[in-house]
Amino acid sequence: MLYYLFTYLDKHFDIPGAGMFNFISFRAGMAILFSLLISLFIGKKIIRFLQRKQIGETVRDLGLEGQMSKQGTPTMGGIIILSSIVIPTLLFAKLHNIYIILLLITTIWLGFMGFVDDYIKVFKHDKKGLHGKAKIIGQVILGLIVGLTIYKSEDIVIRERVKKEIVLQAAPGEVSSSYESKSIRLSEDVKSFKTTIPFVKNNEFNYEWLLFFLNKSLRSEWVWLVFVIAVIFIVTAVSNGANMTDGLDGLAAGTSAIIGTTLGIFAYVSGNIIFADYLNIMYIPYSGEMVVFAAAFIGATVGFIWYNSYPAQVFMGDTGSLALGGIIAVFAILVRKEILLPILCGIFFVENLSVIIQVYWFKRTKRKYGEGRRVFKMAPIHHHFQKLGYPEPKIVTRFWIVAIMLAVLTIITLKIR
Repeated sequence: MLYYLFTYLDKHFDIPGAGMFNFISFRAGMAILFSLLISLFIGKKIIRFLQRKQIGETVRDLGLEGQMSKQGTPTMGGIIILSSIVIPTLLFAKLHNIYIILLLITTIWLGFMGFVDDYIKVFKHDKKGLHGKAKIIGQVILGLIVGLTIYKSEDIVIRERVKKEIVLQAAPGEVSSSYESKSIRLSEDVKSFKTTIPFVKNNEFNYEWLLFFLNKSLRSEWVWLVFVIAVIFIVTAVSNGANMTDGLDGLAAGTSAIIGTTLGIFAYVSGNIIFADYLNIMYIPYSGEMVVFAAAFIGATVGFIWYNSYPAQVFMGDTGSLALGGIIAVFAILVRKEILLPILCGIFFVENLSVIIQVYWFKRTKRKYGEGRRVFKMAPIHHHFQKLGYPEPKIVTRFWIVAIMLAVLTIITLKIR
């Protein structure tokens, strides 16, 4: 909103400093500052409100040291994160930008789903919360919205060098009346289902390749369906991965902040034609505006850690964790970096994988031996380390260090080919 106001003031009244709002870097800086301030000042009031309403966490006794001391800690703190993302974005981003619209829809959609889940747990005293099928349906619908918008919107394009044939007419006065054709390569904005893939020379993957068994015309006609299915899978997987990671004080918020910073870098270089050309990566027109959203995302998650660091004064609950994972997934898809998610979101991936392995092995050994056996002492894997006797702050800090290493590895894949 402020972008439009100050653009108008700069254009009609030439107010000094109003032109700063034309720069993404300035608006991103303001967004991260405002999101930090909102999470710090509004966060305190929200925590007090949650305490007065006795909206606290009900913790099952899992035999973990210090766990029962967390019982009664306010939950639904994801409201702090959502507010700290949405308000600065509305203030400083270009709200007509399709990328910003999709990210805001994602934030509100999954935030609402998580809120309903937490509400059922706290007020209906149902520990299971929102039914698993309802969560999946909600995530699938969001995936459909995002995937079909990318497919249909004329504003979501990439810039490619397209080979074109031009006809050169004989110069006046020349005897020859023949025409000569010449091939040239021109930059053109095109609809495309290409994405970035690491460690290969051309650094791009086309979803059409998955339809190798069809002829070229059918591949072009049906590639959108493959892409939409991929979007649904990615949104669901990453959203649930963040939800699994939210089990220790500061773990999900800190990991998300690191991932968000990396995605913000990708948005900046992908939306800047000079950097995109220098790095030889895909240039995505108008995607640079997502840097403002990324800045708000980083400020919100870092600000939340102020209250969520050990010992936590508030938990984000599903209100925050589902939204964080969904935002990361959709952001990565929009900057065409979704294939890098297993590396960038390695913490989420391992947390999810540990649960899948644990459940699979327990069921298989129960059928075979009559009693279930476990690979880990407890899943998700962060609880395994708790069972081994590691203090909670040490586990969280080491997971953050691993997340930073994975983020750096993800960034350098842009040049490792």
